[in-house]
Amino acid sequence: MSSLAKHLDLKQFVQITYSNEQLAIDDEVWEKVDASHDFLLKFANNKIIYGVNTGFGPMAQYRIKDEDRIKLQYNLIRSHASGTGRLLDSLQVKSTILARLNTLTLGYSGVHRSAIVLMKELINRDITPIIFAHGGVGASGDLVQLAHLALVLIGEGEVIYKNERIPAMQAFEAEGLKPIQIVLREGLALINGTSVMTGIGILNWNQAQKALSWSIKAACAINEIVQAYDDHFSEALNQSKKHIGQQNIARKMRDHLASSLLIRKREDHLYSGENQEDIFKDKVQEYYSIRCVPQILGPISDTIDNVASVLENELNSANDNPIIDVESKHVYHGGNFHGDYISLEMDKLKLVMTKMTMLAERQLNYLLNSKINEIFPPFMNLGILGLNFGMQGVQFTATSTTAESQALSTSIYIHSIPNNNDNQDIVSMGTNAAMSCSQIIENSFEVLAIEFITLAQAIDNLGCQEKLAKETLSWYMDLRKLFPVFKEDQAMYPIIKKVKDYLINKNDD
Repeated sequence: MSSLAKHLDLKQFVQITYSNEQLAIDDEVWEKVDASHDFLLKFANNKIIYGVNTGFGPMAQYRIKDEDRIKLQYNLIRSHASGTGRLLDSLQVKSTILARLNTLTLGYSGVHRSAIVLMKELINRDITPIIFAHGGVGASGDLVQLAHLALVLIGEGEVIYKNERIPAMQAFEAEGLKPIQIVLREGLALINGTSVMTGIGILNWNQAQKALSWSIKAACAINEIVQAYDDHFSEALNQSKKHIGQQNIARKMRDHLASSLLIRKREDHLYSGENQEDIFKDKVQEYYSIRCVPQILGPISDTIDNVASVLENELNSANDNPIIDVESKHVYHGGNFHGDYISLEMDKLKLVMTKMTMLAERQLNYLLNSKINEIFPPFMNLGILGLNFGMQGVQFTATSTTAESQALSTSIYIHSIPNNNDNQDIVSMGTNAAMSCSQIIENSFEVLAIEFITLAQAIDNLGCQEKLAKETLSWYMDLRKLFPVFKEDQAMYPIIKKVKDYLINKNDD
């Protein structure tokens, strides 16, 4: 059982999203929710409050008659349930619901508790509202996507329930649930916020952490199999540059490689005074994709950490409009629904995950190009050169996938398009940024999977298993359970999928 209290951190959020634990809400949370709703109910009498007795957006200048206030809320939900494109997957929808539920429990939205109760039940009973990828511009929040969630809550949308796409009411009847009855401003409060971009953003952050961890492991393995010198990830060298991320990556590499018998010390070879060749047989320095790993992955690590901080702040913020403040007994109109914070962080995350993918692709190219590595057969071909192809075909996939990520990493944060009769004259496009970031992270795991297959083949080519670091040997043994060493050509796509799934689902020890 997971319980929502005062503050929901990202670790708790991810645990709830990925697990089948039942969600509960603490009593003190309900007290805040009820106090906010009761205050607004009384305060709204004889006052002009946006979204309670006015139209929406550029129609806010029109007064709504008392008898039409509830109809207004239903009209808002129905009219904005206009998404298109592919469906958000079940994890993205669950994270959206959890993010919206959490912000409404802060007591700044004036909603009736019934809306929160029903969202909790959607999570607990594994009912997934149909929400489309295209729709929101991320300025007055994720209006269109959240409208599809709200449509389900009023019993009019569609859901995925027990692997079938059915009307929401059919699932409610099966589970003994009832749709909410709008009391005051639930329509606006449900759709007016950043919960889609935030929920998907947290999933992106979680997966980015995993991908970075595997990128470090790949970098360590390639350092081992080429018998690199240890000074480029040494403490002395990396402490001389004052970036925390770089220092952390170098430390993780040292910890990983401490048990390796393949890594060399420069003082034992090039500093011995015994090397008298005019042309050195051994490389004095490795290529950048091997030697500059702390400097490349360091800013990626720092960026992922900063993304986490912004996401957690947004998750625990009131992000709709207006804001109901019980303590000051006032209703404040503003723009907390604007998604620029999340949009900018998703663009940053897109950039660094694309750079990480580019690093994997370059390391892969090094392993496959015998002219530059001078160690392995062309394309890591363990069969007959000319007759067999080794990893030649999958390199095309890695290259094209990396190119797609490079194109997708273009900023969406700066691509504002005015709309809504220019009421929304500058917007965030935050959900678009989060969705394209999600695709880039998916791509990163595909390229990493190809790199890890190649690394496993390289280890078998050298026969160096007994000299590997313990961590390298661990994932190598896991991969060999998924696919054996191969010399003959075969269809590679099933192997890529197995390894990709392994990288995504393996818990980082």
